[in-house]
Amino acid sequence: MNHLPPLITDLALILGAAAVMTLLFRKLKQPAVLGYILAGILVSPNFKFTPSILEVHNVQEWAEIGVIFLLFSLGLEFSFKKLVQVGGSASISALTQAIGMAVLGYAAAKLMGWSQMDAIFLGAMLSISSTTIIIKAIDELGLKKKKFATLVFGILIVEDIIAIALLVLLSTFATTQSFLSAETGMSILKLAFFLVLWFVGGIFFIPTLLKMARNLLTDELLLIVSLAMCLMMVFLASEAGFSPALGAFIMGSLLAETTKAEKIEHLISPVKDLFGAIFFVSVGMLIDFSIVSQHLGPILLITAVCLVGKVLTTGVGAFVSGNTLKVSLQTGMSQAPIGEFSFIIAALGNTLGVTAPFLYPVIVAVSGITTFATPYMVQWSTPLFFKLERQLPEKLKESMTRYSAQAQTISAASDWQLVVRTFVTNIIVFSVLLIAILYLSDTMFLPFVNRNLEARMGAVSAAGLTLVLMSPFLWGLTVRNEQTEAFARIFSQQRYKGPIWIMRGLKLALALFFILYVLNRYFDTVVAAISAMVLMGLFIAFRGRIQALYDRLETRFIANLNDRELQQQLEDLKEAESHRNVALAPWDAHLTTFEIPPETALAGKTLEELRWREHIGINVAMIRRGQMTIVVPQRDERIFPCDKLYVICTDAQEKKLNAVLRPDKKIAAAYREIEMELDKFTIELESRLLGKTIRESGLRSATNGLVVGIERNGVRLLNPESAMVFEQGDVVWIVGEKKLLDAVT
Repeated sequence: MNHLPPLITDLALILGAAAVMTLLFRKLKQPAVLGYILAGILVSPNFKFTPSILEVHNVQEWAEIGVIFLLFSLGLEFSFKKLVQVGGSASISALTQAIGMAVLGYAAAKLMGWSQMDAIFLGAMLSISSTTIIIKAIDELGLKKKKFATLVFGILIVEDIIAIALLVLLSTFATTQSFLSAETGMSILKLAFFLVLWFVGGIFFIPTLLKMARNLLTDELLLIVSLAMCLMMVFLASEAGFSPALGAFIMGSLLAETTKAEKIEHLISPVKDLFGAIFFVSVGMLIDFSIVSQHLGPILLITAVCLVGKVLTTGVGAFVSGNTLKVSLQTGMSQAPIGEFSFIIAALGNTLGVTAPFLYPVIVAVSGITTFATPYMVQWSTPLFFKLERQLPEKLKESMTRYSAQAQTISAASDWQLVVRTFVTNIIVFSVLLIAILYLSDTMFLPFVNRNLEARMGAVSAAGLTLVLMSPFLWGLTVRNEQTEAFARIFSQQRYKGPIWIMRGLKLALALFFILYVLNRYFDTVVAAISAMVLMGLFIAFRGRIQALYDRLETRFIANLNDRELQQQLEDLKEAESHRNVALAPWDAHLTTFEIPPETALAGKTLEELRWREHIGINVAMIRRGQMTIVVPQRDERIFPCDKLYVICTDAQEKKLNAVLRPDKKIAAAYREIEMELDKFTIELESRLLGKTIRESGLRSATNGLVVGIERNGVRLLNPESAMVFEQGDVVWIVGEKKLLDAVT
């Protein structure tokens, strides 16, 4: 008789129990997560009344894979652009909740006499709400279109980032026993460094690779490639000293910026559901009812702190950031459940051996109660608001309404603030990229050339290759933030001259530091200094080529970053066209470019005034203005002569826009070649101009010109006033149309 491996038997038991419990909880209209946890309790060795699994450690390894795919899936729903778009209200609310609940959780643990480490980990677990459970509850209640739901989704996005940071901080704290240690500071800097590097590198390479292989990517191959990328980033994160969950989340967020994001999310869903179920079942397996019964009081206290604390902290944060009392209360009452990130933090404490054994089953029990309560709290939030509103004094309600309206007023950042912000961002991004190149040079280039070339030749080759790779980023570091509209506006103002030159000096000093570091790494100090001066000269001599290379890199990065958004605009346009009953057979919308003629009458008008989208049906995806690029321009963006427009349109719409941009026929008919000339003539005694002012002479209209100077008695007067009177012997210098000047002079 064949003997089945225990793992197969265990999986059969786990999935069978999960299936039965999920069906039961579906029938009861409860979240499936609770069913998985209950299934884990039933198959756990701690539960003696049902068959239990044989090899717990194997299931735990599968559960770790479940965490990886769960975080990968959350990353696919995240995207860095969403983080920018959620706005200040969601960020303030999320931070208020995270800090407030961390303090309340820590205080509750200390009140119960728990250790310092248990208290800190409990605070971290309570500070993060369950994204999966909250989204599912709001969706099932049909509230996704409500105003508070948008704020809730924004808060969950910010909390994902907070949770990732907590995983790094807690891992460091567990070994150093201090949040203020040098190791903690280095962990934060290290996390920031790798996040920037992975984001910039990932956005540049991953969408490009997917585009190159788009004709080969079947559903099966796309799934395999996505999982391979996920596990590769998990490996890189582990090698860098971070948790595997961080790597999975980062890769998911990078793929979320590609046009394949929805497809990948659809393909990965069954894999995520399978391993996610195993993860939540493994969570239930760790619940020991003997421990739970001993800590029933702490479970009830922590549950009360979680339910009440999240309503207060999130509600206050939402109200302070400018939301109404109703939206704030609804938002706070929807944040109750703790879930996947809390379990991961609890598992981290167990793995590191720094938390008590009872903490994991306690937090799982709290999660179960808060998850069960969430749909009811969301439903009760609106009736509770109306009841509260009736109890509040009229003056207090008026004050709260007035504060909410004032807090929503958005003050635009000044040009100087925008320039400083861009300056700091550029310094950080380009420094990270340059440091990464230096690291590659030290660990890969130099050892390779040393093995294959003579020492001096190897040093020259490694230094040269390193500097070539660094050149476009050194160029971007020194000139990038000076190619913006805000910089152009403040550059002409005298009071900003000093600060601008200070910023330029800092950028040049930093660029010179990187160059000297490379040269000093391979040569002695004198040779390095001389070589640095030569290289600065070469940078100036070849600045055009370096600028062109940098422009290509930046254009590729921006195109990749906005590719998904452009595709979404294309889909929106297609839907809008169908609503207007415009027959498109076949659908031929494409991205094309238009250049605004210098003589156009449209110059200076905003996109809202032009109303091209409403009248023609086109979408302006990007504007290239000299060295400046405006991606997805807003409705108040103005069109200027020589702008290059990147437009999504059909063939028919392209013809219409060409007709709109074509110069007026009257302008074309009136066009003639005009030759301008600088000439002079002398005011004689019989001249008709003698005794007249420049204005009275009519020279401006007679010559289409301008009197630019008068020489009188050997004295030259430049740009004379129009009231100046011509005298005999004056030599008049005039710029005008050559044919007309000949008649006058």
